[in-house]
Amino acid sequence: MTQPTHIRRAPGQHPRLLDTALSLAAIGVPVLPLRAGKVPFGNCPACKHSACGDRPHMKNPGPCQCPAPCHGWAAATTNPAVITSPPWASAWHRAAAIAYHPGAAGLTVVDLDDTAAVAWARETLPATRVVETTRGEHWIYRGTMRSANAARPGVDVKSRMQYARWLGHGTGPMTALPSAVRALVEREDTTPARAGVVSSPSTPWDRHTATGCRHTERFVRTGLERGLTLVRSRTESGAGSQAFGAARFLAVQHTACPGPCALESLGEEIVAAAVSVGVPETYARRAVTNGLQTPSGRVA
Repeated sequence: MTQPTHIRRAPGQHPRLLDTALSLAAIGVPVLPLRAGKVPFGNCPACKHSACGDRPHMKNPGPCQCPAPCHGWAAATTNPAVITSPPWASAWHRAAAIAYHPGAAGLTVVDLDDTAAVAWARETLPATRVVETTRGEHWIYRGTMRSANAARPGVDVKSRMQYARWLGHGTGPMTALPSAVRALVEREDTTPARAGVVSSPSTPWDRHTATGCRHTERFVRTGLERGLTLVRSRTESGAGSQAFGAARFLAVQHTACPGPCALESLGEEIVAAAVSVGVPETYARRAVTNGLQTPSGRVA
């Protein structure tokens, strides 16, 4: 393995994370710093809201050559001069973790977010290299494909146009990307999100439609608004996964209700929030539909 050239660090750079980032870059893995919450650093003022035209590898390719770690996964690089540059120094100083761009490294990561998802993978997917995560596992395959959050409950597929958190090299031999993983997202909408947002639900949630709900409207609305806030905060990436989580949270809250609880009306509001930050509507609807599946397997 080629050893990284020793480069003098700018003041404030995080030594441990920076050393790891340089080691990964030396073997061809593009890296970027992550701030607290496992999210990329936001765009600088000149690049905010795509004012710069975006980076060449974004969904809407443009001329941006900003030297800062802007634009999430598209900022990932193997260039040690960029990784140690002054514009990245403040980011490393505040960084909580390292991310990498699997697609640019020729990889696909199947992110299994809980024990149920891990059990599903062990029964369904061919064995490959495994990296343990806080709540589940990353299964890493050779080969690239389109990324998709909430491809199924507890499962995200991260490859092109997505980043994954670096948690170590993992264990086990890495195998080729199987058709079973490709099949998880092959039916996803491949067109960019349309301008604007989806309209509000024609039948808003209230006590007249949710006749079997045991919760107060204030309780339901508070939970929904928290979820919508989290979805809208994911302006760089992860809004689809967050939409799945918000829908799942609502479904779990209503498992003890006799029903009906009219959760489909709440789901429409989550879909609208996801579309407003760039998630394709078809994808957002699939994520929310999956999230509204209760633990018993019925649609809430």
